[in-house]
Amino acid sequence: MIKLIRALICDENASAGEFALVLPLAMLFFFGIIDSGRYLWEVNQAEKATQKGARFAVATDMVPSGLADYSFAISSAIPQGTVVPKTAFSRITCTSDGTTATCACPSGAPCAFGTAANTASFNRIVTRMQTMLGRITRQNVVIDYTWSGLGFSGDPNGPDVSPMVTIRLNNVQFNPILTTAFGGTVKLPGASYSLTAEDSLGQVSN
Repeated sequence: MIKLIRALICDENASAGEFALVLPLAMLFFFGIIDSGRYLWEVNQAEKATQKGARFAVATDMVPSGLADYSFAISSAIPQGTVVPKTAFSRITCTSDGTTATCACPSGAPCAFGTAANTASFNRIVTRMQTMLGRITRQNVVIDYTWSGLGFSGDPNGPDVSPMVTIRLNNVQFNPILTTAFGGTVKLPGASYSLTAEDSLGQVSN
């Protein structure tokens, strides 16, 4: 009986018990700080990846090869040397299913030049972006070519239009340390970056 009373009032293991109670909270706090830093770092990597992708895209072959090879002077009767109007080309968007790139014009947008896509060019852009964030896949990348008012019909040295090229990055997953054991992920916010096309020929960049 005396031994039982002594065990009940003994406080020799109190510090160990308190440590056991505090440790889970301390671990959550510690790994939470690490995950916050990693998250911000990867958000920055995603933004830099879109910047690098756009910079590469404007100096390499257009993904919408139908637009790149189309003569607005011959096929759309737009006087040679004049700016291609927005009514002849407004926008085309290119994506990939992981194997093949496809391009499409928004509903109601003029698309007389067709929607043929250059898969190799799309893949090269994604490969450049992966040097900034390796987890980017082809399915994460969307490339928009939008009318800018630059270029001219019948250009003998390259595409008739110099569109605004926008690289968009969507649905990239972030894997927090705290949820890795349970298979949880968090989406990074979408990122995008735009530049005006340069030669769009890829004579050097390809």
